[in-house]
Amino acid sequence: MKLMDLKELGNIEVGRFIKRENRFLGKILVDNRERSCHIADTGRLRDILVKNREIWVIKNREGLKTDYTLVGVNVKGEWVLVNSALHSNIAYRAIEKGVLGYIPKRIRREVTFKNSRFDFLVDNNTFVELKGCNLVKGNTGYFPDAPTKRGVKHLKELIEAKERGYNAVILIMALRRCNYFLPNWETDRAFSEMFYRALEKGVDFKGFRIKLGEDGKVYLKSPLKLAVLR
Repeated sequence: MKLMDLKELGNIEVGRFIKRENRFLGKILVDNRERSCHIADTGRLRDILVKNREIWVIKNREGLKTDYTLVGVNVKGEWVLVNSALHSNIAYRAIEKGVLGYIPKRIRREVTFKNSRFDFLVDNNTFVELKGCNLVKGNTGYFPDAPTKRGVKHLKELIEAKERGYNAVILIMALRRCNYFLPNWETDRAFSEMFYRALEKGVDFKGFRIKLGEDGKVYLKSPLKLAVLR
């Protein structure tokens, strides 16, 4: 089921990744010329942004600080979406198609609750916070791949929303092939502990996987299950 076509954003060009200069800036090779690219994902992406990997980029308009924006990386034959600015639009369409377990009548974006702004308010009674998961080991996706105080804060306020009578959902969107999800204890113990505390307090876990096809389209794939800790 198609959720998005990256060609909606502009002409997709093929290049090679050279290196990451900082959180938002990378060096790439396009048409045998070194160029700059914007990286719209603050995660570490250490097993994704590897030198000489094939990439998809879209040329930026004149006047911006970088020449291109990174949208995809070929990781051992699997195209991986690498642009967190697109996550909200993709998840919105997935929610429309029922990843929460039902087809909603209304979805609002960026809704304020206390000191947070949750990604979605669905049918006026369900707060949804989205997290994109790009770290995979075996058949399991992990979040986060870098410590996230903001993520801990969101979980705390999902708990409070639940206590105030709303439904609350932590929605995980896996960007690579996997069937299961776990919080990343090794990288962020505080987020992992708060994740399970949220579940105990009645916050729901929902997850789904997307696939970036060779045609540049983003497809809704299988549901994501919560793995059992051993």
